[in-house]
Formats: sequence, C-alpha cells, structure tokens
Amino acid sequence: MNGKISGRRRAECLVLNILMYCATGLICLFLAGLIGYILYRGVPFVNWEFLSTKPSLIRETTGILPNILNTVYIIITTLIVVILLGVGAAVYISEYAKNKKAIRIIELATETLAGIPSIIYGLVGMLVFVQFFSLGTSLIAGSLTLVIMTLPTIMRTTQESLKTVPIGYREGSLALGSGKWHMIRTVVLPSAIDGIVTGCILSVGRIAGESAALLFTAGMANEILGIADAVKPGNSGSTLTVALYMYAKERGEFDIAFAIGVILLVITLVINISAKLAAKLLKK
Repeated sequence: MNGKISGRRRAECLVLNILMYCATGLICLFLAGLIGYILYRGVPFVNWEFLSTKPSLIRETTGILPNILNTVYIIITTLIVVILLGVGAAVYISEYAKNKKAIRIIELATETLAGIPSIIYGLVGMLVFVQFFSLGTSLIAGSLTLVIMTLPTIMRTTQESLKTVPIGYREGSLALGSGKWHMIRTVVLPSAIDGIVTGCILSVGRIAGESAALLFTAGMANEILGIADAVKPGNSGSTLTVALYMYAKERGEFDIAFAIGVILLVITLVINISAKLAAKLLKK
C-alpha cells in the first residue's frame, strides 16, 4: 500500500461524507421549517394583551399570563429538586458505592424509569401526591411528579460525565491533602459541569413540553398565583402545554395554540442560554 489510500477507500469515505452532510442538512432543514412554521402561524397573534392578561369569557380575552407564570414555577421548582436528587445520586453511585450488584440494580431501575410513558407518571402522581399525601391538584404535586420523570435523565447524564473525569484529577487532589468530599466538590463536579448542564437542558425540554402528567396532577386553573402560593397544596394551575392542548384539542383555536407554541420556544431558549451561561460561571 506504501502508505497510500486506495481508490476504493477514498470512494467509501466520499460517500460517507456525502451521506453525513445530507443527514445533517435534512435535520437542520426540518428544524428550521418547524420553527419557521410555528413562528409564521403564531407571531401575528402575540401581543401585549395576550401576554399580560388571563382568559375571561366575560371580557372575551385569551390571555396566557397565568400559564406563563405556572410554567416558570414548575420548571424552577422541578429543577431545584431534581438537580439535588439526581446529582447527589450520581455522585454516590460513581464515587461512594462499592457494591457492584447494587449499582447495576440502580442503573437498571433508572433506565426503566426513563422508558415509562408520561401518562403513567401522571396516574401515579395523582394517586401518590394528589391523594395519598393530600397535596390536591396543585402545582407542587405536578412538580413532584415531573421530578420523578426527569430524575433518570439527570442521573444518567451526570453519571456519564463523572466517568469522563480523569482519575489523575482525583488522585492529585487527594495527594494534596483534600478530603473526599472536598475533592468531589472542588475538582470532580466542576470538571463534569458540562454533562450536568446537558442533563438540565434535556430536563427543561421535557418539563416545558409535558402535558399528560400535569393534566392529572397540576390541573387546569387559570388564576394568577404568586411565588408563595405556587408551592402551597391545593393551588391548581394550567401550564402553557396544557393550555395549548385545551385550545387546540378542545376548542379548535389553532391560531392561539400556535401563539402559545411561540412563547414555549422563547422560554425554552432563554432557560437553555441561561444554563449555558451558568455553566461557564461555575466552571470558572
């Protein structure tokens, strides 16, 4: 071969490159078309009154301010709880757990949880949080249900990210006199912050796009709630996805549904950018 690439190998590489670029182009084209169509249908109906009022049959308004606030409350509450639980569980499995059989069982349970349909989570959340714990149909019950749904995502992404941290980082920190927890807090977690942020972004997408589980747990009320009221049992609230479902499926008002879709895109984009910026600050 004399170090030269054969003509057949060059042809195969060329075909694979073409297929790769075509696949990438199709994905980008599909994404751009989807976003463009949502913006085309929804932007004309987005105005200040739509964003700053609540729906009223008497005043004939279709505002979504309660839905925006409820969505933000649920995203923030869910992320706070699931990050603490998910990252803590991943750190325990990767750094402290010694029983390999128990680790395999936990990983199997996590993977199984990730594949359960969201409607099942909604039914379980209704039985456990709404009825058994007497939280009622409320935002806090919906948030706790979404915590269980997104916990596998945070755990797996954090665990895989922790595995990529070189063992030399740990040994160097311990050799300099750090305790194990100090080593994890100051060396391992900052090195794995990219994976943790990736898990958060994936979780935000699932939280913001969830409707089936919230129909059973968070309810469909359209009242404006304060931050303190949002975490109290019995305070029901409709998120943007639930409102989108109601307008599109029950009322047939697709223009309003597309306008809500635009707001969902903006909220998800803002949270994802904020997560990236927070990751950079934490890494520093």
